Amino acid sequence: MPRPKLEVADIFRTHGPAYRRANVGHLNLAQLKAMSAIEACRTEALGGHVAACTKCNHQHIAYNSCKNRHCPKCQAPAARDWMAARAEDLLPVEYFHVVFTLPAEIARIALWNKRALYSLLFKASAQTVMTIAADPKRLGARVGLTSVLHTWGSALTHHPHIHMIVPGGGLSPDGTRWVACKPGFFLHVRVLSRLFRRLFLDGLMALHGAGHLRLFGDLVGLADAPAFAEWSAPLRKIDWVVYAKPPFGGPEAVLAYLSRYTHRVAISNHRLVSADADTVAFRWKDYRIKRGDRMKVMRLATDEFIRRFLIHVLPDRFHRIRHYGFLAGSGRKEKVARVRAVLGTAGSGEPDQPEDDLKEPLALREPCPDCGGPMRIIETFRRGEIPRSRAPPRLQAA
Repeated sequence: MPRPKLEVADIFRTHGPAYRRANVGHLNLAQLKAMSAIEACRTEALGGHVAACTKCNHQHIAYNSCKNRHCPKCQAPAARDWMAARAEDLLPVEYFHVVFTLPAEIARIALWNKRALYSLLFKASAQTVMTIAADPKRLGARVGLTSVLHTWGSALTHHPHIHMIVPGGGLSPDGTRWVACKPGFFLHVRVLSRLFRRLFLDGLMALHGAGHLRLFGDLVGLADAPAFAEWSAPLRKIDWVVYAKPPFGGPEAVLAYLSRYTHRVAISNHRLVSADADTVAFRWKDYRIKRGDRMKVMRLATDEFIRRFLIHVLPDRFHRIRHYGFLAGSGRKEKVARVRAVLGTAGSGEPDQPEDDLKEPLALREPCPDCGGPMRIIETFRRGEIPRSRAPPRLQAA
C-alpha cells in the first residue's frame, strides 16, 4: 500500500508544539509520550538501518519505527507478528464476534477514569459470556475468548466498546468432550445484555463506594453516594448494546479479521484528507445512514482533532488485548492442546510468543524496489550517527 500523502505525524510535527504549549498541565504523560513517539517515528531521530539488495546494487536507508501502540504507521507490522504468534490457538470450529458497548452516560465517567472503567468493561463482558456459556440451560461449557478494547467512534468521539472473538463452543465441565453451539448461533444477545448491565453497574457502584472514581464538571455532585445511586438507577432499566455478528466463514479468516481490530488506532493515515493551521479534514462513516454511501468528510478545528486523537491514548502498561477461559494464562498452550485432543486435531507445533513481543524482524519483508530481489540489512546506526556505508568519502572512517 502506497504511503499516504498526509499522516497524523505531519499534523503533530507542525501543530503539536503549539498544542502542548496551549495545554500545559492538561496532558498526561502517556499522551505526551504518544505525541513525541509519533512525531519521531521513521525519522533520523530514532536511528535506522541500511538495506541492500542481494541481486543488484540498490541500497536505501530505513529509519526505525517508534513501536508506540497508538502510532498509525507501526500497526501493520505489529498486526502481522501478533497474527503469527496466535495462529496456533485457532480451532477447527465456528467463531463468533460479539461487541459490548458502554452507554454514553458511563462513557463520560470513563473518560476521566480510564484504567478503572476500561478494566471493569473487560471483566464484566468476559464474565458475562463465560457465565452464560457455563449455564447448563444455555451451552453448559467452559469457553475461551479474546477481547480487544476500542475507545473511539468513526468521528473520533469517545465510544468505549469491546470486540470479542469466541469459538463456537467449549469444553464440558469434566473436560472430556467438546460442546458445540448451534450452527450459526452462539448465545442469546438479550440474555448477555442484561447480565452485562448488572455486572458492570455492580462493579461501578463498588468503585464509587471505594472512592476510586474521579468526577469533574457537572458530575462533581455525583461524589455523594445517594446522588450517584439516583443517577445510576435509570441505567438499570435501559437496554445495553450487545451485538453478535454472524459467524466467520471459517477459522482461516478469524486471525486476519481479528488482527485488524487488535492493532487498529483511533484513525488511520489513509482517512486523512487535508490539514492546515485551522482545520483537519478526514473521512468517517455515518452509521445513522442505513442505505447508500455512509462515507462522509468531517472537518474539525486542528486543536480539536488533536484533542480527540489524544483522548484515545491508553494509560501506560494497560493491556488492550486480553484472553479469558481456556485461552488465558500461562497454561494456555496446554489448555489449547487439551481442546485439540478432544476435537481430534493436532497442534501447529509452532513455538509460542509473548503477547507484547512485537519487535520488528531482522529479515525485511519488502523486496527490492528496483529488481524485486530480497533485501538484507547491512548496517544499523543510532540517533545522530551517519551510516558508514552511505556517508560521503570525507566522512568515512579510516
